[in-house]
Amino acid sequence: MATARAAYFTHNSRFEVVQRDIAPAGPGEVRVVVSYCGICGTDIHIFHGAMAHRLGARRVLGHEASGWIDEIGEGVEGFEIGQKVVVRPLDHCGSCPACAEGHTHVCYNLRLLGIDADGGFSEFWTVPSFTVHALPEGVSLREAALVEPLAVACHDVSRGRVVPGETALVIGGGPIGILVAVAARSAGASVILSEVNENRLAVASRMGIETVNPTETDLENMINERTGGKGAEVVFEVSGSSAGLKATTRTAAVRGRIVMVAIYPEPPEIDMFQYFWRELELIGTRVYEYRDYERAIEMIARGEVNSDMLITDHYDLDRIQDAFEALDSSPTAVKTLIEVAGG
Repeated sequence: MATARAAYFTHNSRFEVVQRDIAPAGPGEVRVVVSYCGICGTDIHIFHGAMAHRLGARRVLGHEASGWIDEIGEGVEGFEIGQKVVVRPLDHCGSCPACAEGHTHVCYNLRLLGIDADGGFSEFWTVPSFTVHALPEGVSLREAALVEPLAVACHDVSRGRVVPGETALVIGGGPIGILVAVAARSAGASVILSEVNENRLAVASRMGIETVNPTETDLENMINERTGGKGAEVVFEVSGSSAGLKATTRTAAVRGRIVMVAIYPEPPEIDMFQYFWRELELIGTRVYEYRDYERAIEMIARGEVNSDMLITDHYDLDRIQDAFEALDSSPTAVKTLIEVAGG
């Protein structure tokens, strides 16, 4: 049987790149040759020991993948060999209350491919056909590796019910924060991004996003000045910091919407009085739906996302260990891609 490279994570912050058998596409599946796979913030948390109970002894991580179809399993229709695709890495049960109501992305038994099952840091990835989205002509596989994180941002903006003319404040300027700002701008909002890392501020500014460093400028005063004392209609908390969380209730308008994007390792302290006083709305958001993936693909196809500015680093699959270690110390990295098969 033919073999191909796969990078296994082994829980001690080590990756082993090995040759393994290439799994065929079974009924209802397609096999994808992975071109690029981005490193997600969740992957970094796993690298530092989080979620060990979900991984087993060895796991192929990676869920921000692009590639092309190499094999099509029995019963799969609508795809062709060689077709460029991205994978929406959510495997739902189809029978729980959430699935019954159409909310498969928050399935009670949801499996995230690349965490609960092997993922995209592998030259070949066999996945359920319902997770695959075709790419239009003109979208490169390199920029298509941004579809998954952009779909997160599209879902956040959809949950926040952003409409044209509103002021949207994004707190936290990592890859997701910048993409939330891009998606909110695409929805017609006037966007301000708050971030403390000067390199990330510079990237966002070069992408045409208004930025502010809250360690140098009073964020509450700035938002009040910009909005005539009203505050932002929608605030996205993407920083995962206590300072960022405190800023949400101080900058939101009366009846403003606060969208929680960041994942907190411990329950944070929240100023609930302000929710009463200003009739604020707290909105949870998790991963994405089918339509968010399609929206992200459309935005990239229209050139709304500058992939050259967001993608700051590339590493071959054989150097995946170096890539993860570099992210711990690099002040300039925004989005790092693992080049698996290229293309």
